[in-house]
Amino acid sequence: MRITKRTNIAIRVLMFCEVNRGRLVTKAEIAECCNTSENHLAQVINQLGQLGYLHTQRGRNGGIELGRPSREIVIGEVFRALEGHVPLTECFADVDNTCPLVDACRLRLAIQDAAEAFYAQLDEVTLDALVCDNDPLRAIMAPGMCGNRKAAEDTAG
Repeated sequence: MRITKRTNIAIRVLMFCEVNRGRLVTKAEIAECCNTSENHLAQVINQLGQLGYLHTQRGRNGGIELGRPSREIVIGEVFRALEGHVPLTECFADVDNTCPLVDACRLRLAIQDAAEAFYAQLDEVTLDALVCDNDPLRAIMAPGMCGNRKAAEDTAG
């Protein structure tokens, strides 16, 4: 199973917002720290906002923050919301399914069971659990550290 780039970025955004709780963060900060483009990030932030995971504030002093407490953000729910429309294999697709075995294939059922087990495992994980007492993550995502890390890499390289 492969996670889409959108979901990967979404989890990074949520972690960044939790690490920087108590202040509005900017799209530019997140893009720099999470190594992604602001254009792609804008789409992810918009979707997370529509789903209620983020609160966005427009304007000169605007920014992004979590839309609910991190202990209430269940990673399995986030994955389902973002990945639910992506078929695991061709036989799960509503359109473009040309597999002639779809009505008799037992592998399809096994894959479906495995996906459900995958999501069930992620249902045990909250955003708080990913960030709480995670000092290495906090060191990477702390205010001002992303630019410092890049400067240190540039100096070393």
